[in-house]
Amino acid sequence: MLRTILLGPPGAGKGTQAAKIIEKYNIPHISTGDIFRENIKKGTELGKKAQEYMNRGELVPDDLVIEIATTRLLEDNCKDGFLLDGFPRTVYQAEKLDEFLAAHGSKIDKVIDIEVGTEELMERLTGRRVCKSCGASYHKVNIPPKKEGVCDVCGGELSQRADDNAETVANRIEVYEAQTMPLVEYYEKAGNIAHIDGATGLDNVFADIVKALGE
Repeated sequence: MLRTILLGPPGAGKGTQAAKIIEKYNIPHISTGDIFRENIKKGTELGKKAQEYMNRGELVPDDLVIEIATTRLLEDNCKDGFLLDGFPRTVYQAEKLDEFLAAHGSKIDKVIDIEVGTEELMERLTGRRVCKSCGASYHKVNIPPKKEGVCDVCGGELSQRADDNAETVANRIEVYEAQTMPLVEYYEKAGNIAHIDGATGLDNVFADIVKALGE
């Protein structure tokens, strides 16, 4: 049984590592973004409430996020563990999650915090390029196209996503750090966080995560 939380800034490779974790440990990947979309699609009461805030361009309040996330944790496929991604985002959410799990006789086993330096994150995120025609993804350094600015797949034009420009990326990293630092400190006090160097290559990062989680 493994109940874990995955933390990491934009560009840290969380999506790749999450896929590897759920495959190895056979646990569901619970992303709050996915849960919101699912509830909205199904037209549940929680989904309707969340949609109202989103329609007004407001952040969904903590208590509603907690209710949506914990409701998902009651489903059968979470009995043997889960990987939480995007929740909790605040210390208040973390406290409420701990209270919820304690009331159900369980707790978070390990928090995985993938750390990558700002310079490396900037290079990773600002270097991304996407084909305007077919959507294929490239990276100026890591996965360059054969011909600069041209898609290998369909010959379409490659462009940078609007939210991948340097100013926006720097802001996203800053917001993440400001939000997440108190959360990291919360789990430091709890003694259940593992800091993983996210700049050592995909396989090495995963090997370090497995070491932290246990075979």
